[in-house]
Amino acid sequence: MPRTLRASGIHQRFGARVVLDGVDLEVPPGVVVGLLGPNGAGKTTLMRILFGVIAPDAGAVTWGDRAATDADRRSWGYMPQERGLYRDMRVLDLVTWIARLHGLERTTARGNAERLLGQLGLGERMRDEVKDLSGGMAQRVQLAAAMVHAPEMLVLDEPFAGLDPVAIEFLTDVVQAHVAAGRNLLFSSHQLDLVEDLCDTITLINRGRVVLQGDLRELKRTSGERYLRVDARVAPQWIEVFDADVASTDASGSRIRLGRDLDAVAVLDAVRAHARVTDFGVESPTLSELFLAAAGESVADADELVPDREPIEEAS
Repeated sequence: MPRTLRASGIHQRFGARVVLDGVDLEVPPGVVVGLLGPNGAGKTTLMRILFGVIAPDAGAVTWGDRAATDADRRSWGYMPQERGLYRDMRVLDLVTWIARLHGLERTTARGNAERLLGQLGLGERMRDEVKDLSGGMAQRVQLAAAMVHAPEMLVLDEPFAGLDPVAIEFLTDVVQAHVAAGRNLLFSSHQLDLVEDLCDTITLINRGRVVLQGDLRELKRTSGERYLRVDARVAPQWIEVFDADVASTDASGSRIRLGRDLDAVAVLDAVRAHARVTDFGVESPTLSELFLAAAGESVADADELVPDREPIEEAS
């Protein structure tokens, strides 16, 4: 019977530092749930509480209609941010062994491992040692290890960190198949724009507090924010007479934040009086823009959400 994972009123303090301050989280079956926010927001600490590694100062974790137990947690799948594979083992042997640790009999464990590794594009590398794989391929093995026992609940911590587009596509396909089967999935990420199209619902935290939560499409629809995208670099003084400002500019053009009732065509005409525009459109806010508005951050702080380097583990 499908169950929902819930964390209710989670508080956690380390010394004088408040890491989580009344955080609620819900992971129903059949939905991709993103636990999102910048590095240091408290995401990893919350995941450790979900898995019972840390007992919260206050709050509860429930699985279905009762408190989550150690037995429940052992049945879940978990892919940590830090790779923890035995590098000298062969890929198939490693994933089969992990399946056996979860109680699968030998034939079923090996069959599950072969099937899953094939789905992840590792069919020709199953007999290679882990140390001979690229970082992206090792990440796929880590995902196979988390899923080989067909867990009802799957938790992924920064699954896309440091991956190339091909590896990201493989992982995305597997995530969506897991959810399509009516199972539960929670993943954590600071790479908001990268995971935006994957999320159905989000819980976005900043400095230990929930700043945005709910169905992502509905959050965008009700945000009141609109953006005019043009393939020209817009100077702020061109639109200073409007309730609008240049949200971002790069080599592909500019995004102009529009006031709620502002005529986008009037702003477009103002831009076209100064620059040649061949492509434009009115768009909803991105997930990063929703976060910045909800958290009260400046646009300059957006770089913290999608850093160029691979993230380090949160100090929490």
